[in-house]
Amino acid sequence: MVKSEKIWMNGELVDWDNANVHVLSHTLHYGLGLFEGIRCYDTASGPAVFRLDEHIQRLFKSAHIFMLDIPYSENDITLAVKETIKANNLKECYIRPLVYIGNGGMGLYVEDNSINLAIAVWPWGSYLGEDGIRNGIRVKTSSFVRSSVNSNMARAKVSGYYVTSQLAKREAILCGFDEALLLDPEGYVSEGSGENVFIVRHGRLKTTPLTSILEGITRESVIEIAGNEGIELTESRFTRDEAYISDEAFFSGTAAEITPIIELDKRSIGNGAPGEITKKIQHIFFDAVKGKNKKYSHWLTYI
Repeated sequence: MVKSEKIWMNGELVDWDNANVHVLSHTLHYGLGLFEGIRCYDTASGPAVFRLDEHIQRLFKSAHIFMLDIPYSENDITLAVKETIKANNLKECYIRPLVYIGNGGMGLYVEDNSINLAIAVWPWGSYLGEDGIRNGIRVKTSSFVRSSVNSNMARAKVSGYYVTSQLAKREAILCGFDEALLLDPEGYVSEGSGENVFIVRHGRLKTTPLTSILEGITRESVIEIAGNEGIELTESRFTRDEAYISDEAFFSGTAAEITPIIELDKRSIGNGAPGEITKKIQHIFFDAVKGKNKKYSHWLTYI
């Protein structure tokens, strides 16, 4: 990780190395923290944050699901994100807002511990690598299963949920792959360790419905692009063997952006290279986030 200079914490910009929390902070022990992953891109008109409003809205929806009261408004957080990017003089960066429960009471239920907000920004390239963006990645179906909707509420982006993702990612890397694909409790394809997934068959896109998956903002962007380009898309369950015989596949996500999948469980996807529909969507997406496609200018918040 490349350190930046300042992190916004509870209304103040503090030095990176001094952005600390108490070791008895409740979130550190029990995993109930809420976060977002957002990207800022360098454009010809200056730095622009991709779908900032939607990310902040999702943060508040996560808080609503878990009955946490964020002590700032959506507008407060929007201004704080902009302030933090400016303070670090960054043209492109990854943005991490984190809502966490502070120290005080211990145990599973606490009433009076503070609810805190931190916003960090730092330079971060392609999560799955520039080569992965261009040429695609190799993926392994994980032995770990995405939690059921009655165990973890998938609409919330919660810190503790990512323990399973870490196990899946670690397993995939140690087995020589780039990323993991998780199934749901019934054996259908769910999502990656931190991405939504799409496949292409016979010129039609398919993606997992909003059951056991996070409601991805980049996922929604892909759906919008497909609609505008006349690409047929369905949201329906599919199995990993359908993914094996798909013509194309790709992951979507803030960190992963649009990353082609060229192999799953040592089976090539299509001809083993990024497909035409994947490349088309990828091209439109990157033009959009770089401010080069005015059709999607509503996605960008300029700093």
